[in-house]
Amino acid sequence: MPVGVRDLLPRDLPACAWSGSATHLRQVERELARAAVGEVDYLAVTTRMDLPVAIGGVDYQVAEEAGTLWQLAVLPALRSCGLGTLLIRAAEQRIRDRGLSRAEIAVEENNPRARALYERLGYVAYGRRPDAWDLEGPNGLISRHETVCVLMRRELQGPARQ
Repeated sequence: MPVGVRDLLPRDLPACAWSGSATHLRQVERELARAAVGEVDYLAVTTRMDLPVAIGGVDYQVAEEAGTLWQLAVLPALRSCGLGTLLIRAAEQRIRDRGLSRAEIAVEENNPRARALYERLGYVAYGRRPDAWDLEGPNGLISRHETVCVLMRRELQGPARQ
């Protein structure tokens, strides 16, 4: 299926309901405000019809000299089709375009599928840390999700594209 990568836009949010709860989408909306001032990049892999089928961000405020990938999601029906790889490679290019040479990501220890993808793409584990965030459940009930994440990084090679 032909796809492209572009910035995620506020008008895309209704089409991204597959990526998480209403609470999650409100968080993505806040991140788009940060994108407007250059603190983050938030990308969308889109179909020919311009519908987002994978989304994710790069935060430049988390680690010195690196872009931190986060909130990566692929439409469940299209997982294992290369969209996650395309999204990550586009995010890495954005990091290079900023003159940085390292990408970082945190992956839950209990998510071996995502970790295997990152390892295939050249990411190497360098540590662990506890993490937590709120999840919205049925009827809007909020629960706290606590986990341990593996910290991974990849040194980016090559010059930024012109």
